[in-house]
Amino acid sequence: MDDILVRLGRVDSCAASDALDKLGLTGAVTGLHRLSTDRRIAGRVITVKLERDDGRPAASRHLGTTAIDEAQPGDVIVVEQRTGIDAASWGGNLALGAKLRGVAGVIVEGPARDVDECRMHDFPVFARTHTARTARGRIVETGTNVPIAVGDIRVSPGDYVVDDGSAVVFVGRDDLERVLAAAEDIMARERAMADSLVRGTPIKDVMGKSYETMLKR
Repeated sequence: MDDILVRLGRVDSCAASDALDKLGLTGAVTGLHRLSTDRRIAGRVITVKLERDDGRPAASRHLGTTAIDEAQPGDVIVVEQRTGIDAASWGGNLALGAKLRGVAGVIVEGPARDVDECRMHDFPVFARTHTARTARGRIVETGTNVPIAVGDIRVSPGDYVVDDGSAVVFVGRDDLERVLAAAEDIMARERAMADSLVRGTPIKDVMGKSYETMLKR
C-alpha cells in the first residue's frame, strides 16, 4: 500500500480525471479552492459530516477532532458542510493539530476559516469558500468516517483523493490500482508530447489524432 500511495502522490488531478473518463468512472469535483499552500495533496480519505445545529444530541467533542485522532500519517480529512450556513468547518488549531498528527491536508465542502493561520502552519486547506464565522451555535458534527458528498460525488471512508490547483479527484478504493495505471500511462504520453514540442515538432502534429483518441476505451 505504501507504494500505491507514493504513486498516487505523483499523479496530478487532470491525469486522474482523464483516467476516470477513460475507465467510465466519476470522481472529479471542481470549484474547491486551494487556500493556504501551493502543494498538491494525495492520500486515503477520512470523512467528517457536519449539519445544522438544531439542538439534537451531537458529539461532545469539537468538530474534526475525532478524525484527527483517528488519522494515520498521510491521510486526508474530507469535511462535508452543505447546510448553506456561513460557518467555518475548519480552522487554525485544527490545522495545527492535524499537521502534528501527520495529516496531509483537509478538503472542505463548505467554508473554512483562519486561512492566514493555516498558511502560517503550512497546512494545505482546500475549501468551497472562506469565512470568519465560527461553527459554535451554528453547525455540529454528526459523524466521522461515514459516507458524505462532495460536489456531486459520493465519498466513502477509505477512498482516495488527489487535490491540486485544478480540481479535487476522488478514487474509490476498489478502483485505485486501475485508475493509477491509466493515469500513469496518460502522464507518460503527455510528457512525450511535451518533449516533441521542445524538439520542434509542430503543435498541430503533436496535438493531433493521438491526443484526441487518448481516452478512448
